[in-house]
Formats: sequence, structure tokens, C-alpha cells
Amino acid sequence: MGSQQIDIVMLPFMAHGHLIPFLSLATQIHHRTGFNIAIANTPLNIQYLRSTFHQHQHQHPPPWIHLFELPFNSAGHGLPPNSENTENLPLDQIGKLVISSVSLKTPFHNFLLDIIKKQGKPPLCIISDVFFGWVVEVANIMNTVSITFDTGGAYGILALFSFWLNLSDRKTDSEEFNLPGFPERCKFHVSQLHEFMRNADGNDSWSRFLKPQLSSSLQSFGCLTNTAEELEPLGLDSLRKYTQFPVWPIGPLLPKQLLNKSPLSSSSS
Repeated sequence: MGSQQIDIVMLPFMAHGHLIPFLSLATQIHHRTGFNIAIANTPLNIQYLRSTFHQHQHQHPPPWIHLFELPFNSAGHGLPPNSENTENLPLDQIGKLVISSVSLKTPFHNFLLDIIKKQGKPPLCIISDVFFGWVVEVANIMNTVSITFDTGGAYGILALFSFWLNLSDRKTDSEEFNLPGFPERCKFHVSQLHEFMRNADGNDSWSRFLKPQLSSSLQSFGCLTNTAEELEPLGLDSLRKYTQFPVWPIGPLLPKQLLNKSPLSSSSS
């Protein structure tokens, strides 16, 4: 970290679909505020983020961004060596990786202590993935603010919260069901559920992990979501009513190389 002050700390989940939006958000925040930002993750995921700079002819990350490796032993969680990302993992291994992410709590806590020791105060806030609900507790201990970042969109994150916190499909014999937070006219069908969601009963491993993490995320100061007010007016309104905390649409965050392509280009799909 050197002597430069860290204003914001980010903790994305261990998946490329989460890492890249966090990096885009960091860039957007710095350009608007000038803040210095630290992104923490497992060693291989930090290497992946470094590689994104190399792909754009940058030898190193810009001086305002700091990439920090949190110790993580995949083999110690029953995962194959170097399994620090959901990419190309079978579903049962993804489940193990998701559950193992709680082990980052102590290293992340120590990382924040190191920041406070070096600069004499905590960062302004921690922006963490919705699956890292435990960050709320750590932020409170460190006397800073916890902000949840939803890398998808308002409709999707509301469905995620409502499904795992209520398991409404288990409360009816019908193949269609309602989710709390959505208008009554919105019906969901069991065929739309992934296999591990259809099998969820509250005692399965996914439920035991997701329910406490999502419940804790709802205790954060607010939520940034990767959408725009004009794109999801119903989703954002419903999400705000369900969560009862501030929701700020800050997207859509799209890679620059996608924005630079012509809509008529055959490679822009």
C-alpha cells in the first residue's frame, strides 16, 4: 500500500462476473472523486485483475488502485488446487467454494487493521459483494461503513434475497408461486429455478450459507446496484421497499471494449 491513503476498500466475490464490475466501479468512483481504492481477494483472483491491466497495455495498475492478496488455501476446503474462482468448476465444487468464502473474514479483518495502523484511521467505507454479509460485522468493529454492491440488477437481486430468505416455493403445492417483495401479479414457476434452488429446503448447504449472509447484507448502510433507474423502475422501487435501505443505481457498468464496438459489428454480440 505504501504511504498512500486508502479511502475505500472493496471485496468482490470470487468469480469473473463479480470481479470485473467491481473493477469498473472502482474506476468510476476514482474518476468522480479522486479516491484511492484497495481491492482485496484471493491470490489467483488478484493475479487475474492484474492481467486485465496487462491486456490494455498497462504494466501495472494505476497508482490510485491497490490490489491486495488475502491468504486462501483451496485444498483445505476440499477443493482442487488453485480453485479460487467459480470459472469451470462443477456445481458441487462451486458450492464448496461459495461456503469456503467465509474463511476470508479473518484475513480481511487483519488487512483492515493494517490499513488503520498505517494511516491512523479506517477507510471511509467498505464496498463488498452481496454474498459477503459478514463484512457488515467487520465494518462495525472497524468503525466504518459497509455498502453492499449487487453486480447484477435490481430485479435479480430482489429475487435472490426473497427466494433464499423465504423459500416460497416450499409453501405451496402449485408449480407457480409468489415471492415477497414482488407485486402479486408477478408469478414465478419452479421450472425457472436452478436445480440447487429446487432442492433447497432450509437445511441444505446452500440455504445454510446464503440465508445468514443475505440477512447480514440487509443490515448494511445501503446497496449499489448495477443498473439504471430508467431500465428497472419497478425492480428498483420493489427492492427499496423490500430492503428498507437506500439503493443507488450506478450502472450499467459495461467494459469499455464493448462500448467502443459498432452495434453492427459481427463481434459485438
